[in-house]
Amino acid sequence: MDLDVVFLGTSASAPTAGRAVAALLVRRGGDRLLFDCGEGTQRQLMRSSLGLPELEEIYLTHFHADHFLGLPGMLKTFALRGRELPLTVYGPPGLEELFAGLRRVLGKLSYPVELVEVRPGEALERDGYRILVFPVHHGVSAVGYAVDEPDRPGAFDTGAADALGIPFGPERGALQRGESITLDDGKVVGPDSVVGEARPGRRVVITGDTAPVETVQVLAEGADLLVHEATFGEDERDRAADTLHSTARQAAEIAAAADVRMLALTHFSPRYFGPDLLDEATAVFERVVAPRDFDLIEVPFRERGEPQLVRRGARPPRGSDLPGAAAEHGDVGPV
Repeated sequence: MDLDVVFLGTSASAPTAGRAVAALLVRRGGDRLLFDCGEGTQRQLMRSSLGLPELEEIYLTHFHADHFLGLPGMLKTFALRGRELPLTVYGPPGLEELFAGLRRVLGKLSYPVELVEVRPGEALERDGYRILVFPVHHGVSAVGYAVDEPDRPGAFDTGAADALGIPFGPERGALQRGESITLDDGKVVGPDSVVGEARPGRRVVITGDTAPVETVQVLAEGADLLVHEATFGEDERDRAADTLHSTARQAAEIAAAADVRMLALTHFSPRYFGPDLLDEATAVFERVVAPRDFDLIEVPFRERGEPQLVRRGARPPRGSDLPGAAAEHGDVGPV
């Protein structure tokens, strides 16, 4: 089951020529989960190699404008397409009040929209995974989300099964499921004899906006990928504290304490250059990247390798003549 994270907007507060505001898409198998929907998110999707999918679920971390202003336009575009598929929008308390104010803008849609207010501690069960909701520290109604897979059965040792005389067929399937079997000679064989230790599922933790907080470290413990805001550098540490944001170094400190497999910094203030914030973070934690818009991170199962940043993995089609395309493809520049 493939799992990756596509960065559609990595700027804080306001877009720049090269970066849109907050939005990222998690793709797991055929599921497409959008987390935050800042201004221009639908255009970012249209410009990418992904196109604008018929999203079924959108998750908002909080209701600052740079995290939801793209919603009205996207929902209207779906209606103009004649969409009938239901859409569910999740967010912290205040979501229904937000949409009450948007109704006049949205007008009548061609499809039902369900609003679900979520609270820290909830787990939204999905097919083969769940979405965990956890508290962050941003001074408003705000949450973070973790895409969490359960542990998988250990690898089946066919050599050991052959040596024990276990026939091919349902007996091996039962052992793989953790059940004991009885052979024709009356011998009972337990799964521990032929099945290795459980293999961990994957976890992707998305903080949204937050000051450093212990709940993020707890949820990120051993995570495959932590996507953490890094609005400021250490030169603005006091301002980060005043506005309940994080510096790149603080995000790295949390990643190091949680021993995550990879840290991805995002939500950069336009005053900074990517390498500056990356240098601050790598002084504390080595496994850190600073994605640009249209980069993606592949998250394999642990036995198949480490998470990998794919530069321009969801890049716009070659030859795009839209404003800002050159800046988006550059290796340096303000973030």
